[in-house]
Amino acid sequence: MAKATTAYIGLGSNLGDRKVNIDSAVRLLGETEQIEVLRVSGMIETAPLASTDQPNYLNAVVEIRTGLNAIRLRKRCVEIEAALGRVRRGKWWPRTIDLDILLFGDLLLDTSELTIPHTQMHLRSFVLEGLCQLDAELVHPLLDASVVELKARLNGGDFALDADKPQLVSIAGNIGVGKTTLAKKMAGCLDCKILLEPYDKNPFLPDVYAGKKELALDSQLFFLIHRSEQLNPSGLTPDRISLSDYIFDKELIYARRLLNDHQLAIYEEIYPSFAAKVASPVLVIYVRDPATDCLERIHSRNRPYEQQIELPFLEALSDDYDWLFEDWKRCPVIRLSSRQAANVDWLAHQIKYYTVSL
Repeated sequence: MAKATTAYIGLGSNLGDRKVNIDSAVRLLGETEQIEVLRVSGMIETAPLASTDQPNYLNAVVEIRTGLNAIRLRKRCVEIEAALGRVRRGKWWPRTIDLDILLFGDLLLDTSELTIPHTQMHLRSFVLEGLCQLDAELVHPLLDASVVELKARLNGGDFALDADKPQLVSIAGNIGVGKTTLAKKMAGCLDCKILLEPYDKNPFLPDVYAGKKELALDSQLFFLIHRSEQLNPSGLTPDRISLSDYIFDKELIYARRLLNDHQLAIYEEIYPSFAAKVASPVLVIYVRDPATDCLERIHSRNRPYEQQIELPFLEALSDDYDWLFEDWKRCPVIRLSSRQAANVDWLAHQIKYYTVSL
C-alpha cells in the first residue's frame, strides 16, 4: 500500500434492510485495493433531519487506512453507493446507503466535489458518537476541539444549518458572569447585530431589588415585552448573525424566583403568547462561574440597584441555569467559564461553524 492515511467514513441507511446495507458497504470498502478496514462503530438509529415522512436512519462510522487520496476515496464511496442501489434524488431524500468522508488525516479540502472535514459533522450527535467510540482523542482540524467536546455541545441532538432561519446566538449565564462584556467584544469580531438587555431602562428594577415585591410583576412584564419585541424574527435577518447577551428562556427562571404565587400565576398565563413570537437561537454560549465570583463582579461594577443582591440568590440562579441546559436539545450549547470566554478570537471562530454566516 502507498503511504497510508487514516480516514473516517460515516454510513447511513433508511431503506431496505439497513444493517445489511451498512455491513455490505463496509465489506466492499474492505475488498477495495488500498483500503484496510480497521474498526466499525456500533449502529445508531436516528430520526431523519429534514422530514419525519420517511423511515428512521441506521448510522455507523468506519475507520479505515488507505493509500488512496481523498478524491479517489470519494469516487470509490460513490461506486459502492451505486452498487448497493442508491438513487440520487436530492439532499434529504431517503437512501439505501450513504457514505460520507468525515475526516481524512489532517487534510483540509474545500472543492465543488468534496469538502473535508465534512461540513456539518460537528452538528450530528450520531456521527460524533460513532467517532468517539473509535477514537475519543480525535480533534476536528478546523474547530480545534475534540470529538468528545463537540459531542457534549449537542447533548444528544442532531442539527442542520438553515439559511432561512434567523442566525441568533444567545449568551446565557448568571448575573455578573460577564455576558454583556462578552457580547460587546464578540460583536466586534463577528460584525454582527448586538441585542442587549435593557436593565437601565426598566423603571421598576431598582425598587424590586430594594425589596418592593409588589412591583416584581411589573418589572418582569417590562422585560418580557421588550425582549419578545427584540427577538422577534421580523427584526432578525438570516444573512447576518444576531448576538444577544441573554437567552429568552431566562424569563421563567427569574419570574419563578422573584414573583409570589399570585403574581406568578398571572405571569405564566401571559408568558406563552410572547414566547411564541420569539426566534429560537441556533447556538447558545453558556458562561458559568462560581456565584462568589459573580457577586464580586457585581460589587465591582457598582450598579446601585444591584448592590442588594445576595449570594444565595445567585447560587439559586446558577442551579436554575444548570437545570435549563441539562437536557437542552433545541440547539448546540458551548459551555465556558468566563476565563475561557475571554479568548474571543477562538470563540468567534467556533460560532462561525454553528451559523450560516460564514
